Formats: sequence, structure tokens, C-alpha cells
Amino acid sequence: MQKKKTAIVTARMTPKVKQQLQQRAQDANMTLTDYLCICGLGREIVRVDGLDDILSELKAQGRNLNQLTTLANMGKITVLRSDELINSYTDLCQRLAHISREVK
Repeated sequence: MQKKKTAIVTARMTPKVKQQLQQRAQDANMTLTDYLCICGLGREIVRVDGLDDILSELKAQGRNLNQLTTLANMGKITVLRSDELINSYTDLCQRLAHISREVK
């Protein structure tokens, strides 16, 4: 549940500083407001390159697994080459675990 933002803060800065902040927020894939709030509260912003590709693959694997499970439950398939699916999931999990260790 997202809280409604109603308070306004006004800050004066040079156009160069404003542009730099906007660029940093954009690089972090955040709004300027969210970026400033996180930085101001002393939290660390971590950007993980390559995570989008892994998450996209994980979603695709999940869709495939759901489709195969549905077909198996309907009795339309009885033999499944599960080794390939398990190996793909293992690879994705290892990649995510590696990224998680790097972020911490």
C-alpha cells in the first residue's frame, strides 16, 4: 500500500546541481523525489546491472512451468524433460544468489 505524498519541500540550488541530481535519479531509475528521500534518510541506493535480463528469464521460466503443470494436471502430457527445466532454474538461482552476495 502506497502512502499519499502531501507534504512539500522547497530547496534552492544551482541549475548545475539540479541537473546532476536529476541525472543521478534517472541513472537509479527513480523519481527525483524518491531519490532525494532515500539519500536524505541515509539509505544506500544499489543499482544492479543485468538484473533485468535475469528477472525476465525467471518470469519466462515460471510461465513455462505453469503451462507444463497445467498440461500435466489435465493429463495431456505424461513425460516431461524436467532435467533441462531444473538445470535452467538452478542456473538462474545461482546467478541471483551471486548478485545478492555482491549487493550485500
